[in-house]
Amino acid sequence: MDTFIIKRDGKQEVFAIEKIKEAIQKAFIASDSFATEEIMTNILGHLRVQNGISVEEIQNQVEVALMSEGYYQVAKNYMLYRSRHQGDRETRDKLEFLINYCEAVNPATGSKYDANANVEKKNIATLIGELPKSNFIRLNRRILTDRIKEMFGKEVADKYISLLHQHFIYKNDETSLANYCASITMYPWLIGGTISIGGNSTPPTNLKSFCGGFVNMVFIVSSMLSGACATPEFLMYMSYFLGLEYGKDYWQRADEVVDLSLKHRTIDKVITDCFEQVVYSINQPTGARNFQAVFWNISYYDRYYFQSLFDNFYFPDGSRPDWDGLNWLQKRFMKWFNAERLRTPLTFPVETMALLADEKGDIKDKEYADFTAEMYAEGHSFFTYVSDNADSLSSCCRLRNEITDNGFSYTLGAGGISTGSKSVLTINLNRAIQYAVRMGIPYQSYVEEIVELMHKVQLAYNENLKNLQAKGMLPLFDAGYINIARQYLTIGVNGLVEAAEFLGIEITDNERYAHYVQEVLGIVEKLNKKYRTKEVMFNCEMIPAENVGVKHAKWDREDGYQVPRDCYNSYFYIVEDTSLNVIDKFRMHGRKYIEHLTGGSALHCNLEEHLSKEQYRQLLRVAAQEGCNYFTFNIPNTVCNDCGHIDKRYLHECPKCHSTNLDYLTRIIGYLKRVSNFSQPRQKEAAKRYYANMQDNQNREQFEQSKAVRAEAVC
Repeated sequence: MDTFIIKRDGKQEVFAIEKIKEAIQKAFIASDSFATEEIMTNILGHLRVQNGISVEEIQNQVEVALMSEGYYQVAKNYMLYRSRHQGDRETRDKLEFLINYCEAVNPATGSKYDANANVEKKNIATLIGELPKSNFIRLNRRILTDRIKEMFGKEVADKYISLLHQHFIYKNDETSLANYCASITMYPWLIGGTISIGGNSTPPTNLKSFCGGFVNMVFIVSSMLSGACATPEFLMYMSYFLGLEYGKDYWQRADEVVDLSLKHRTIDKVITDCFEQVVYSINQPTGARNFQAVFWNISYYDRYYFQSLFDNFYFPDGSRPDWDGLNWLQKRFMKWFNAERLRTPLTFPVETMALLADEKGDIKDKEYADFTAEMYAEGHSFFTYVSDNADSLSSCCRLRNEITDNGFSYTLGAGGISTGSKSVLTINLNRAIQYAVRMGIPYQSYVEEIVELMHKVQLAYNENLKNLQAKGMLPLFDAGYINIARQYLTIGVNGLVEAAEFLGIEITDNERYAHYVQEVLGIVEKLNKKYRTKEVMFNCEMIPAENVGVKHAKWDREDGYQVPRDCYNSYFYIVEDTSLNVIDKFRMHGRKYIEHLTGGSALHCNLEEHLSKEQYRQLLRVAAQEGCNYFTFNIPNTVCNDCGHIDKRYLHECPKCHSTNLDYLTRIIGYLKRVSNFSQPRQKEAAKRYYANMQDNQNREQFEQSKAVRAEAVC
């Protein structure tokens, strides 16, 4: 039986002993000597080659074997030979990548490691950012495996590398040394400026310094993260500085002229100018993020959510947040941002509306439920997070974080919003489950084996992170912007639906499918609880998989696994399935499916056209009743490439110049972007998405039925 080794590019190859012999012989010749058959046999006798071993490990064994036999000069020449060839190989690979990247249709397609649609244009800056990524991957793996060996032994470290190479697991953001994403508290900046995190700005003292300082602070913070930066307090702090400038009742005097210059600006115009300054500044590409805009997230709150999070909050001057002012400012920002997206395709901030559900299956704050429905009806694109209580906060494009302490601390600011994910390690469920079935072992036990190892890897990562903090390398933690104890180690899942298809399970809301989902995700949650301590928390997330969803499908197909589509999506249903109606999709992202996803999932409800305010309002009730806690409505916006006109409808002709040279704005996953910015595999996936029409019989009947059930429940 052939023995398969793992090449440097991650692909498998049949082990060929002749290649090893040839390299050893060249090292002997370089030492003015010759390896006889006896010598060669003695050296090769030291090697232990098994399935899944890497080329690097075999070469390491050769070096040890040569020194064990006393051929020190030969070993030195072998190392030099290896190093020279590695250097030549790396140079050749980088030249090949450079050529391919320059010729690619867009940066996402050209990227070898992170196919990120947020990078809009190819240029020398994006190329420079791409070239060292392979080096970062090797460095990250070495640092992590060294720690794993120290904590759990060499066997666990080798198993981790083997599972990585064989694509059973995927380490998110290996191309960066920074930890993943964070929802930060801005309180340290409010009292100390950016000096504690390496900046030189003092605390904001007025509206102008708040806006300018906020942009600088977000850029600094995001440069130390590989993922998103969420600022859930942004509008609350802005309202505070508006109150200092124009009085707490500023929102009641929005039409009052307060600018004595020739512009004669009103309070409202001052506010929208501030919005413009902040939003357009942060949407600019930055060198520290490989020439992409900062992944910036903000939150809105209904009255009850706000009270739960900030009822005990005090500003440095002793004042309390004013709900009436914030309420007005939240609505003003949403209205402004929605209108601004008719001028230019702004991506950030990713907005999340946080709403509390009541015990009757509706939104508790009826004013905000109506306003949310109104904004959706006006064509705005944002996320809604519906929670039974304010013990969690969604702060990224899906990440849900449990809040164990949502009170205020003078040392850490608003503790409840300082959270996030330190590291994401993802299991490819489709490969894992298919492999287990092939091997004749229960897939449940094999999934558990892999996830158990993943927890050990994450614990090792956490130790490395603590070591970096101890050496002063993580000022965000030291300064209190992020609380390391509230940051999660995330176990990601991908390929859940594809594995179910392989098992012959119907992907609909049925008992067998629900049991399968609960069973698989329950394994992860069980181990999350097992490894949780006072210092380390784990959660489970159905990852966005913008990049790895395509990779998993490609890798699995190459290795002979059953692959039903070119991209593993992050939903509990088949995204291209035309038989499922809108209500089905909410139900299939409801409580019995997401129960064990403590890190969250997101329903992107793809619709062909916008609904009425009443229809959206009813779907909010459906979400509350079904326990679907994180969702958005995705209707492609039309962008004319000829005249630049943007329309919040899905059109096939520009209504302004009648051109058919069109592009579309839609969510690749968590954020809005032109489809032309997607990688080519993702563009193919986007073309297959099914956009439901609420006017068709199935959707209309189901929707009317849900309204009737709701009315009955109220009576």
